[in-house]
Amino acid sequence: MRIILLGTAAGGGLPQWNCSCPNCREARAGSTRVVPRTQSSVAVSADGHSWFLLNASPDLQVQLESVPCLHPRAKTSRSTSIEAVLLTNADLDHTVGLLLMREGGRIRVHATPQVREALTRGISLAPTLESFGGIHWKKPRVKLTPLLHRSGSRSGLQYQAVHVVGKPPRFMKGRRSNGFGHSVGYRIVDEKSGGRLLFLPDVAVLDEQTIDALADCDVLLFDGTFWSENEMRELGVGNLSAKQMGHIPIGGRQGSLKQLAPLPVMRKIYTHINNTNPILRKGSPEYTAIRAAGVEVGRDGMEIMV
Repeated sequence: MRIILLGTAAGGGLPQWNCSCPNCREARAGSTRVVPRTQSSVAVSADGHSWFLLNASPDLQVQLESVPCLHPRAKTSRSTSIEAVLLTNADLDHTVGLLLMREGGRIRVHATPQVREALTRGISLAPTLESFGGIHWKKPRVKLTPLLHRSGSRSGLQYQAVHVVGKPPRFMKGRRSNGFGHSVGYRIVDEKSGGRLLFLPDVAVLDEQTIDALADCDVLLFDGTFWSENEMRELGVGNLSAKQMGHIPIGGRQGSLKQLAPLPVMRKIYTHINNTNPILRKGSPEYTAIRAAGVEVGRDGMEIMV
C-alpha cells in the first residue's frame, strides 16, 4: 500500500491567512525551522494507479498538482485516478475539496449518516453538487470490507470505519443530532502485503475502544492538532480549548503522546497539526519530545509504503 500525506495542517493551513503567531511568522519568512503546510488530506493506493482520498481538503487542487501520479491521464482529455473519498467528519477543512471535484462526474463518498446530514442540511454542500455530477453516498462499514473502484471492481484494499468520540461541526451547533457518528477514523488494509494503516485525525477522547485500536496497525496517522489544552488562548489567537474543539492535546499527563510512545507500531505520525502547535518548529522542546518518543511530525508530501 502506498500512502501519501497530501496535507498535514489543521483548518487554515500554515501559515494561516489572518494569523501572526510565531509559527506563521516564521513560515512566511522562509524559515527552515517552520515549513508551510496545507490542510489535512491523505491519498492511499494498492497499485499506484487508482487512489482513494481520506478527506477532501480545501487545498485539494494544489495538493493533487504537486503529486504527478494523481494527475489526469495524458492520453485522455479529462480523467481522474481518484476512485472515492472517505470522510472522517463534516468539518470544512475535510469536505470543501469536494466542491473542487464537481467537474469530475459523480463522486463516490464514504460518510456516516450524521456526516451526510450535516453536509446536506448544514451547508447545502450535497445539494450544490447535485447541480453538477452529484454524490454517490456510501455508508462506511464497521467490519473490514473490500474498497471498490468506481466500476465496482476490487481495488486491492479493504477498509473499515473506526468509531472515535467526536463533535458535530460548528455549523450544526444547536441542531438536534445523534451523539455518535460525527467522527470516525479508518483502518485500511492492503490485501497483498497485509499492511495496515490507521487514520485518526480527529480524536476528542482517548476512550478504551480507541486505545485498543491504536496498536492494530503498521502506520498510525493520529490527531496532532494541539500540543496543550489552552494553546490558542495563551497565544491570543482564539478562545476555544482543545476539548471544546474536539481534540485531545499531545502533551501533558493525559495527552496522546503518553499513549502513542509505547505502541509497537512501525510508523507513528502526527497529522492535522494546528498552525499554533510548537511541534511545527524543528528543535523546539515539544518537537524534541515527540521525536524522542519515537513519533514523527507529519509533513506535506511524506510518502510511506507498507
